[in-house]
Amino acid sequence: MATFAISLYTFTTNLRFINHWLLDYVEAKFMNNTIVKCQLIDHYYSGKAALNNVSFDIIAGEPIGLVGPNGAGKSTLLNILCGFLRPSSGIVTLFGKKPGSSEINGKISALPQDARLDPTFSIGEQLEFFARLQGFSRKEANNEALRVLDNVALKDSFYEKPVALSHGMAKRVSIAQALIGTPQLILLDEPTAGLDPVNTRNIRSIITELSPDTTFVISSHDLNELGRLCQNILLLDNGIMDSIQLNTTENDNFIQFLTIQMNPCPATDFIGKIKQLEGILHVSNPQKNEFIVEYNSKIEPKIDLKIINCIADNQWQYRQFSRGKTLEEKLFFENKSI
Repeated sequence: MATFAISLYTFTTNLRFINHWLLDYVEAKFMNNTIVKCQLIDHYYSGKAALNNVSFDIIAGEPIGLVGPNGAGKSTLLNILCGFLRPSSGIVTLFGKKPGSSEINGKISALPQDARLDPTFSIGEQLEFFARLQGFSRKEANNEALRVLDNVALKDSFYEKPVALSHGMAKRVSIAQALIGTPQLILLDEPTAGLDPVNTRNIRSIITELSPDTTFVISSHDLNELGRLCQNILLLDNGIMDSIQLNTTENDNFIQFLTIQMNPCPATDFIGKIKQLEGILHVSNPQKNEFIVEYNSKIEPKIDLKIINCIADNQWQYRQFSRGKTLEEKLFFENKSI
């Protein structure tokens, strides 16, 4: 009987352990997917709403774009996510915890738009200092500084001071600082602002390379860059949030769009000629020398070749030919929910 009681106790204990393990696993799996949850966030400055009933979730994965005009509430939202501000009302959690909680230290980092490097210390010294603040030992901090500099292709600048760096190099060092400790969520505020095309491409490559393991939230006015990096966009305007997933509607329907940038040509003639092609539903001219062509791909799947031939036959010239609508068109003209 005693042996039976011990065996029953052992079985019950193991079953309880398995149940707890399963619950922890399910919770961890859920939290690994939904890393940011905001519910009905309001924030006021002197009685004026900077954020108004903002709700959204961020799932771990591809970069998320944060877009909106100046004064839309983007910086306020980023400050709340970082724990620098508390919302006037609503609930915010990151990895299931409140912003600023010690439990999520090292999981989140941020790069403010106006981040500056201390001119009196070398790049390596500054990165080592920030690594030490995260709990790295002196040797570990040195290795971590070298690692993140290598990620942004600036390992050779370890002993340089900021004055010796170009603007683009300094921006890459700031991104390196945000990578210390391998955070799971990185908030970037205008990471490519003021950069030349080469450095912009370098930063885009860094984000793309790291995205499988790190989720980036990128606040930017550079819609071309966001269109290259992000499939999901959070649009803020007057404190009101709208979430937009790019390309899904077009990809799931026979109704497709082409955006054509032309060299100067008679808009009326261009629209008239293109409308005569089979499968064309509508042609709009939202701005000078830009045309958006709506067509039924089931009727004419190779409409792009037909349009190019039409342009050639009329001795016109095009500058850019792309599938879908521009991000600017999608966000600020097509979208009417805000």
